[in-house]
Amino acid sequence: MTNFQFLHTGDIHLDSPLKGLAGQDGPAADLIRTATRQAFSNLVDLAIAEEVAFVVIAGDLYDGDWRDYQTGLFFVRQMGRLAQAGIPVYLIWGNHDAESQITKRLNLPDNVKVFSSRKPQTLTLDGLKVAIHGQSFKQRDVTDNLVTAYPAPIAGCFNIGVLHTGLGGMGGHANYAPCSMDDLINKGYDYWALAHVHQGQVLHERPHVVFCGNLQGRHIRETGPKGACVVSVRDGAVDNIATIRCSVVHWARLNVAADKAHHFNDLIDAIRDAITRTVAADDGGQLLACRIQITGRTSLHAQLPGTIEQLTAEARAAALGLGEAAAWIERIAIDTEPELDRSHAVRADALGDLQKIVEDAASDGQVTAQIEAALGDLIRKLPHDLRAELESGALMDAATGDYKSLIERAGRDLLAQLEAEGA
Repeated sequence: MTNFQFLHTGDIHLDSPLKGLAGQDGPAADLIRTATRQAFSNLVDLAIAEEVAFVVIAGDLYDGDWRDYQTGLFFVRQMGRLAQAGIPVYLIWGNHDAESQITKRLNLPDNVKVFSSRKPQTLTLDGLKVAIHGQSFKQRDVTDNLVTAYPAPIAGCFNIGVLHTGLGGMGGHANYAPCSMDDLINKGYDYWALAHVHQGQVLHERPHVVFCGNLQGRHIRETGPKGACVVSVRDGAVDNIATIRCSVVHWARLNVAADKAHHFNDLIDAIRDAITRTVAADDGGQLLACRIQITGRTSLHAQLPGTIEQLTAEARAAALGLGEAAAWIERIAIDTEPELDRSHAVRADALGDLQKIVEDAASDGQVTAQIEAALGDLIRKLPHDLRAELESGALMDAATGDYKSLIERAGRDLLAQLEAEGA
């Protein structure tokens, strides 16, 4: 068999709006608005540069019905680039771009082959001895297991199955075209090119069952770099799968601890530091779309909800200070707690310790120096005001050696005072 490589992609969602752009402008916002197009253009660049034999798109090229024909025209233009490079494209429709979802259609270049939605279909590349099997979605909610009707593998060919599936509802995705891993493995194909689950992953090897992941993250639940798979085939078997980065915007969560922030400016400094560190650590140079999560116990807790607008503006100013296309702040989320009342905590601990000392003394007729030492440790743990009130009486009784009466009286007095303090 001929050695070759092909590109497996899906979940492109052309012209899908990225979240959180309302009321924002500037180069970063403009880049985010066109991110899915730029990611797809990057994909085509890589396909041409890598000289892949063909491209497989496993569904959800589009995000739903087009607002106008510009979405379709952009896709046709990119396919024309692949046609000039002699690269064919094999495409199925998924739940977002099912035949019933897209009311507008354009004729596609001859290098683009779209699989039928009526039944599974096999297309062959005779020069490479490759057979590609697939079926498009006719409507959004496909609840049948399509795999059972896929054709048997063609002997002497490298067989690829193309499927848009939830594979049992992985990752919380809707379980469209449900099937099991055994269904895929037992089909006898060499490679399953899957899409719908947006997290790229190799689920099985020999045969290979692969989700390519989506091409561009669109919200905070899709963090990190995104891309597609370049699959190398040697001697009729998968030799290597390389993930290529295509995304132009990376979503990231920034956790900012507010525990040490005693003033508003302390928190602004912590936010600025978190943005700067995250940008410096990103080795790809892509724009970072950030959600900042403020956590921890802080004395600022009560006032933070009323300062979100100012905090957001300060965070965006810090991001702009690193360059217009370094970082973009989606929003700030407050997840703090009030600072603990330390004196209350000390009183509560002291109460528990005292109860144990009194119980030990009551159950043991011999009051030892160990109990005296324990009482001394307890008194030293108390807040200053309570300690001052107790020490004079404690020392007087200690001088007489009447430790039992000391403990009992101190117990009663201290319990009453702690309760009065609200411990």
